[in-house]
Amino acid sequence: MTELARTLAASRSQAVNGEQSRFDMPLFWSLLFLIGLGLVMVASASIDIADRKLGEPLYYLIRQLIFVGIGLSVAWAALRLDLGFWQHSGTSLLIFGFVLLILVPLIGREINGSVRWLHVGPFNVQPSELFKLFMIIYLADYMERRTEEVTTTAAGFLKPMALLGLAAFLLLLEPDFGSAAVLSATVLGMLFLGGVRLRLYGLLVLVVAAVVAALIISAPYRMQRLTAFMNPWDDPFNSGFQLTQALIAIGQGEWLGAGLGGSIQKLFYLPEAHTDFLFAVMAEELGLVGSVIVIVVFSFAVWRILCIGKRANEAGKLFQAYMSYGIGLWFGMQAFINIGVNMGVLPTKGLTLPLMSYGGSSIVVMCLALALVLRVDYENRFPRKAKMREKSSW
Repeated sequence: MTELARTLAASRSQAVNGEQSRFDMPLFWSLLFLIGLGLVMVASASIDIADRKLGEPLYYLIRQLIFVGIGLSVAWAALRLDLGFWQHSGTSLLIFGFVLLILVPLIGREINGSVRWLHVGPFNVQPSELFKLFMIIYLADYMERRTEEVTTTAAGFLKPMALLGLAAFLLLLEPDFGSAAVLSATVLGMLFLGGVRLRLYGLLVLVVAAVVAALIISAPYRMQRLTAFMNPWDDPFNSGFQLTQALIAIGQGEWLGAGLGGSIQKLFYLPEAHTDFLFAVMAEELGLVGSVIVIVVFSFAVWRILCIGKRANEAGKLFQAYMSYGIGLWFGMQAFINIGVNMGVLPTKGLTLPLMSYGGSSIVVMCLALALVLRVDYENRFPRKAKMREKSSW
């Protein structure tokens, strides 16, 4: 408590004296809000299923607290580390990410019909989460080193697309169509913001759309998910079960919700209530008002992240800018898809709600990614300090 009091006093003193914050505090507090509310909702959504299956009502909450603790510790370390380390390690991290994706089909653990996890001690690690961040870091470095090639030639654009194609193939072997879609959208968004030729970009988008359509048509379960999303009430007890239960939960929340712990759907009806469909439980318990607040906070956080990237771009720090853009696109895209799935406006995908849903890999990697954005903001605000520290490190 004493240390916390000193920290708060120092923050107030800086504000009074007009000193600049170390990094974007509105973004920092919005992210902490999402983490805190996520812990509350994981406890509420999982207490019944944990009691019935494991005999320990707080099992998932305790594990999520451990994951959050690890994530915040990793974030704290990343905040103190110069971004030069990540830029110099981009290629090595990408190779390591590919090795992990290759290992998943070979020695991965199957859960709910998908092989997406590697068993590491007491935890299951999802390599796709790590790979998203590693791909963003590598591509940001590539786009800085090959700026002219990316913006003026087809080769500069197609090389990262070849890596993306290989990654998407490995992800689809798991199968993890949702992560492949988020990664593809993030990479395409980064290349667009990097100034690729619009004709080539438009052609490639059409090719990617055609490939996605072919993948959906070729796999019966994907086609079933698409048709169920379009009209889940045609088969509410089979293919449309998850979505209909999520819609019932959201509808029962009305304006102000049933109150924390008051959800009925989480008790027996809604599968994956503490992971993929956490937002539906939150909507039932906090109502439309609570749901809108969460959506606004997510939107605000994405806006602040993109603003940080824009400031880095204006300062000529292209690696920092592209990395911030990529993380912002990833964070916003995944939140948008998860919320869209819960509300029935997008097909069902196995994607968590960033910083809120239960899951160790998701929360730890996202904390690391967002800490890198805060580090970019720190180096934007204090370029001399960052430069001195980078020289001492390298």
